[in-house]
Amino acid sequence: MDERGGAGFVITPMTAARIEEYVGVFISVFTKEPWNDVYESRGQVRRFFENYMADSYFLGFSLERGGACAGLCFGARKPWLGGMEYWIDQFCVAEDFQRHGAGTLFLSLVEEEARRLGLNGIMLATARGFPAENFYLKNGFRRLDDTVLLVK
Repeated sequence: MDERGGAGFVITPMTAARIEEYVGVFISVFTKEPWNDVYESRGQVRRFFENYMADSYFLGFSLERGGACAGLCFGARKPWLGGMEYWIDQFCVAEDFQRHGAGTLFLSLVEEEARRLGLNGIMLATARGFPAENFYLKNGFRRLDDTVLLVK
C-alpha cells in the first residue's frame, strides 16, 4: 500500500481489526450537518461495516494521521465490460480535517491506489446540492446527465 501523503497523512487498507474506530469516525461525520443521519444504535453501524467488509468485492481505505483514522473511503469493485471499476459508497473526512485539503489529498490517494490495482474508473453518487457535490466536481468528477438513479 502506498504510504505517501501530505501533512503526515497516509492511506492504508481498511481492516476488520479497526472496525470500531471506523464506526466512530463514520458516526461523528454523518450525524452532523449537512447529513444529520440518525442511527438506531452503534451496533447498527457496526453491522453495516461488517456486512460491507465481508463482501468479496469490498474495497476500503482509511486516511491515517499519527496512527489514527482521519477519513474513510469504501465501496466495492464493480465488474463492467471494460474491466473492473470502483464504486465509492461512502467517503468522509473527520471534522477536524475538513476544509483544510485532507479530503482532496485523500481522494487523490484513492485514485492512485485504484489505478495501481488496475481499476479503470471510479463512480459514486451524492445528493444534489449538498457540499459533497461541489467537492467531487472540484476534484475532477463530472455529472452524467444521461444517467438516472432509480430506487424502489
